[in-house]
Amino acid sequence: MLVFVYGTLQRGRALHEHLIGQEFVGNAQTQQDYRLYRVDWYPGLVETPTFGQGLAIHGEVWDVEEEVMRLLDEVEDVDSGLYERRPIRLQNPFNRLQVIAYFFLGDVEGCSDNGDRW
Repeated sequence: MLVFVYGTLQRGRALHEHLIGQEFVGNAQTQQDYRLYRVDWYPGLVETPTFGQGLAIHGEVWDVEEEVMRLLDEVEDVDSGLYERRPIRLQNPFNRLQVIAYFFLGDVEGCSDNGDRW
């Protein structure tokens, strides 16, 4: 499964160890439909309510085995409702591929906007 990572799972970041052994596909940018917030020591990606009102968020695309996806779901607290994984719209050359990302489900009010990269 192709996964877009934009924060602590990227190469050289705090949680990247969970992607060791998976295949790095390439650097990527989203369409301009998202915002990246500093929630705490980690980022939260949210979709903007109005098309084209966000930023092109920088990140990486990884090809991840299903077993590792289950581990990432735990890392991202999917079961507790902190994040959910769903499709994300990326720019070329990934715009025609099915790629998912982890979206923050919490309240971002009071969180600082982190711009287009973590």
